[in-house]
Amino acid sequence: MNVSQHHGGGVIVMSFVFALVAHMIILPDWAQNLRPDWVTLVLIYWCIALPDRVGVGAGWLAGLMLDVAGGALLGQNALILAIVAYLAIRLHRRIRIFPIWQQSASVLLLILLHLMLALWIKGTFSQSAETWSYWLPALTSMLLWPVIFTGMRWLRRTYRVR
Repeated sequence: MNVSQHHGGGVIVMSFVFALVAHMIILPDWAQNLRPDWVTLVLIYWCIALPDRVGVGAGWLAGLMLDVAGGALLGQNALILAIVAYLAIRLHRRIRIFPIWQQSASVLLLILLHLMLALWIKGTFSQSAETWSYWLPALTSMLLWPVIFTGMRWLRRTYRVR
């Protein structure tokens, strides 16, 4: 596809900015572990919808934004989101034809991978004292996927992002 045929780059960037802002919103203590993984959800959507425009590099940049915003080890989320983006792109043809509930299951697996890799990196630096509630963002992200998918698809079609 020719570069001049691309439209809506600003929409893609703004969706990542809104996802990062949603990630940084302060929640009460009881709701901290229920926070969906907004940035990863947006990354997965764009990798599935436009794999030729949003890819591993976008995952890396989104991860760096998460690292800086969350005070994580610099490069931790960048590496993890690059891996998630790679897998989403490799599987995008399969995931796109799935019904929404199977897409949600695929999203669950990708976010579980994200959490597992983050836990592994934290464990490498002796920081892994997590409880079962550590895995709740994967569940809430899976439950929110139909809403995210529908909203992002509407956004992509409305602004003719291609």
